[in-house]
Amino acid sequence: MSEETASYSAVFTTKTQYSLPRTKYMIPRSWARFHLSQLINKVLALAKPVPFEFLIRGEVLRSSLAEWCAERGVGEEETLEIEYLESIMPPEQMASFEEDDWVSCVSCRIPGRFLSGSYDGQFRIYDASQKLIRAVPVHNAPITSTCWLPSGSGVDNERVVATASQDATVKLTAVSLDAEGSEPRPLASLHLHTAPISSVSSNPDEDMLITASWDTTIGIWTTMIPDADETLPNEDAEPRTKKRRKVSAEGKRKLPSVVLKSHTKKVSGAAFTSNSNAVSCGLDSTVRTWDVEAGVCTNTITAAEKPFIHLGLSRVSTLSRVFVASTDRTLSLYDLSSGRSASAAPTLSFLHPSLPSCIATSTTDEWRCLTGSYDGIARIWDIRSAKAAVSSFHVFENEPLKSKGDRKILSLDWANGVVCAGGENGMEVWRVGESGTVLS
Repeated sequence: MSEETASYSAVFTTKTQYSLPRTKYMIPRSWARFHLSQLINKVLALAKPVPFEFLIRGEVLRSSLAEWCAERGVGEEETLEIEYLESIMPPEQMASFEEDDWVSCVSCRIPGRFLSGSYDGQFRIYDASQKLIRAVPVHNAPITSTCWLPSGSGVDNERVVATASQDATVKLTAVSLDAEGSEPRPLASLHLHTAPISSVSSNPDEDMLITASWDTTIGIWTTMIPDADETLPNEDAEPRTKKRRKVSAEGKRKLPSVVLKSHTKKVSGAAFTSNSNAVSCGLDSTVRTWDVEAGVCTNTITAAEKPFIHLGLSRVSTLSRVFVASTDRTLSLYDLSSGRSASAAPTLSFLHPSLPSCIATSTTDEWRCLTGSYDGIARIWDIRSAKAAVSSFHVFENEPLKSKGDRKILSLDWANGVVCAGGENGMEVWRVGESGTVLS
């Protein structure tokens, strides 16, 4: 029987809205993704074509059915179960912002506004036309992490930015989203940590912040601005450095509500989970969950010789899943609901050719996450296929090199089909359509 006439028996399944009746189809062996996608669209009689990806045994189909089956020893007599999902549209670069220093953190959570934090101690806000709206000096050392607070400052079109730094503080600054708006206002300076802060993130459900530090501690904070500086009893004055950069006033001094202690080495990331508890990871090769109210560690997952350097938590899924990047060049997925402790293997593990430096999870797609690596490539992974990234794109590829290897990706954010990437060349914004949606 010729390649053109030979066929496989197949049934199709999907978790999308585009479901087919569960019946057997005879599929030509020569067919690949494009042909299968045409079949789904034709059977469903879709008015507007929707591209699909296909998974067989949890692996994304990248070749013809004949080639896939031959490589895995699947015979013609077997019935293939093929899962299909909406494709991610090819990534498209929208904007590029050059900065004088490394961009260590980014955010695109506010539509039409792009936030960056830099090694020069400033955060910057740009609009969609690539115009710089604000450049605000807030720290005497490199900014390491930034986020928007969920609620505003109480002033029209003004939001609050939280920035963490290697100077061991977090600053809260009220800033207008308009170029003609009011000047930035320092609201508070958060004091707890005695070493650089790795991350700061907000709780979308409550006005709370969580910080992770190299000093092995995690801080929980309210975002309420105190009327007066908060100090500990008999607290020593902070030492002054001989030379300081010119920065904005600090605002009110604020202390944490809760301090979480359990990590034995640097804490590289922490975030609130959907139930207002928290999860963290560190260079002690552990992922820990926390009861924030009680201030105790409730579970510890230990991975042998896997120092974790970044953490990403899905906000879409009702499942408790956390992505962590490690110095062994892997992205691992752990199920926090399993209650496993001690040594535990990840649910999935994705190997990178270069160190994965940062993770961003989609705001609309529970199955996918994005990683940025030191090779300058952003990769989109689907947890339903552990074999290869479902899409990738080169960041800073068209930018002139300032030094050898300066296309490293240091930070990512992914919200509503838009990706921000920060690195040694500045910041880029990409349109990354999620689940087959063509963005306007």
